[in-house]
Amino acid sequence: MFVLNVVDGCIPSDLGVGSSEEVEEERRLLYVAMTRAKDSLTLGIPLRFYVTQQTRKGDRHLYATRTRVIPKEILNNFEPVYWSPALHGDGAAAPVPTPIDVGARMRGMWG
Repeated sequence: MFVLNVVDGCIPSDLGVGSSEEVEEERRLLYVAMTRAKDSLTLGIPLRFYVTQQTRKGDRHLYATRTRVIPKEILNNFEPVYWSPALHGDGAAAPVPTPIDVGARMRGMWG
């Protein structure tokens, strides 16, 4: 099971942070989602995510912070998995993607 965007602003949602009761309800909803996992559970916490309501010159991405309903004290119960070796800190360099000649591929499709 995957629970995506486990960050403040999504869980709890911006709409559910008017009172401590609303934040508690959001915490309960996350708990229910987590306890429904049968074989595995992945909580997705993006480093940055896209937002639509920004000024014209904004980069439309914001840095995400882990949701407040998962406190720092229980993080040792989770196994962190990183997509980038650079973030993991294991000393391995991130793989360099092979360049793709998009123009050649498009010409091959149409010619």
